[in-house]
Amino acid sequence: MSSGNDCQSQTLTKPTLGEREAAELVDRVFGLKVSWIRSLPSYDDQNFHVRVSAEGADEYVLKITNSEDSQEPDLIEVQTQAMMFLSAEGFPSATPYLTKDGNIMSLELGGTRPGSKKYMVRLLTYLPGTPVAKITTNAQILYEIGRLAASVDKVLSEKFQHPSLKSLHRGQFIWNLANVPLLDQYIYALGQNKYRAVVEQVIEQFKGKVIPKLRSFRACINHGDLNDHNILVDSSSASLEYRVSGILDFSDMSYGYYVFEVAITIMYMMIESPDPLSVGGHVLAGFESVLPLTAEERGALFLLVSGRFAQSLVIAAHTALLYPENKEYLTITAKSGWKHLMTMFQVGQEAIEKTWFETAQAYTYHAPA
Repeated sequence: MSSGNDCQSQTLTKPTLGEREAAELVDRVFGLKVSWIRSLPSYDDQNFHVRVSAEGADEYVLKITNSEDSQEPDLIEVQTQAMMFLSAEGFPSATPYLTKDGNIMSLELGGTRPGSKKYMVRLLTYLPGTPVAKITTNAQILYEIGRLAASVDKVLSEKFQHPSLKSLHRGQFIWNLANVPLLDQYIYALGQNKYRAVVEQVIEQFKGKVIPKLRSFRACINHGDLNDHNILVDSSSASLEYRVSGILDFSDMSYGYYVFEVAITIMYMMIESPDPLSVGGHVLAGFESVLPLTAEERGALFLLVSGRFAQSLVIAAHTALLYPENKEYLTITAKSGWKHLMTMFQVGQEAIEKTWFETAQAYTYHAPA
């Protein structure tokens, strides 16, 4: 769900290609004839699921990056190389199909209309599976997702190398969890209601209790957006056990902290859960099976999860003002997100942490195989 460094500069940067234009793009840039194409929902990029006329009827996702982020080719290069690296390391990540010139991406004019903008275009392998948002999660898959979140960040931080890694230092990137205080600029989008007061409370507590502790957290590369639409799963027909079959959307990658990733993952796994307040313990247990948190990192978890709720809800409201035609997708988290954030503050940090930490502790005695 990336969107440049400044939400205010999002003045209609999302691509708006039609299916025929997208199919022509695949032919011109990648040399493949499209036999079937359909649009996929997206935040501020444009994605198409395509099947090409080739042996095996290969399937891909055509990803057309918004015009603002397209101006950062080094960043997109690093994100794409990270996907290739993870795939080589055994993670279910997409890989790019090379352009006719042998490149992993190409800057292309988005249409023939006067004033058309240029967009970075990639063709990525299509990963089969069901988004976590479409299943009823259980303790087993929540634990697996927690373990995945830790494993992805750990291997990227310890082994991934690239000449442009510095591009992941995205100081004012609005989706980096360290930048919750930047929400002050966009909170107007909520109007005047009871929700706004809670978000203001989150921001102030974040400034006072989280920001001063950042230096004590362990730094790493974050995927940054392991939400319930960016993790695909499949299930064994013989049981209710799920396994992760795909990790999508690396456009929010940036330097951050390990505890950021587990907080972001907990928040998104809460969204569709019938028992949202219990989710955190299962995700945390999976994460800590790879990377145990320090006492200070654990102490910040409640406010980090609350901070991600605030980011998602405020930025969605702001972006929906810019793209009213995409409001349904942009505010998908808000349907239950507001309820969960309000409940968190009603129940309180102490009680919720007790639930999370006791659940995670139980796994030390009954860890999954």
